[in-house]
Amino acid sequence: MNEFEWRRQMRDLRQPLAPRQDLWASIDAALGDAESTAAGDAPTATTPSGSRRRWLIAASFAASVALAGAIGWHARNATMTTPVASAPSVQNWKPADPRLAGAATQLNAARMELQQAMQQAPHSSALQRLLIQTERQQSQLRQLASDAG
Repeated sequence: MNEFEWRRQMRDLRQPLAPRQDLWASIDAALGDAESTAAGDAPTATTPSGSRRRWLIAASFAASVALAGAIGWHARNATMTTPVASAPSVQNWKPADPRLAGAATQLNAARMELQQAMQQAPHSSALQRLLIQTERQQSQLRQLASDAG
């Protein structure tokens, strides 16, 4: 099939097409059902009655108030900071041994990055564990430096 045949077929699709069956009969039946429901017949599952509608409105209002309260409570708790590791750490400690100095620099940089991340997510237990582990490694490095002389 080339482009000209394709375009001809596309133009043929723009022609009006009559439906296979008469649609007005089903439309009239649907409208008749809706009028009889509005006139006072038993409510259907798609149209709730007045008391049921009031109950649904009240339930949706209660749910939105509960959601707003939960968001406020979470925001209030998120502003509170949790205590981070209480291990004392000396800022920019650098041992005399050049082999240990590189490790000390890396651990100081890692600790500073973890503290910045903790400011953004103070409740993160994974960050707290990493910070504790980094400070433990720093104390081990200080112990190695003091043992080395």
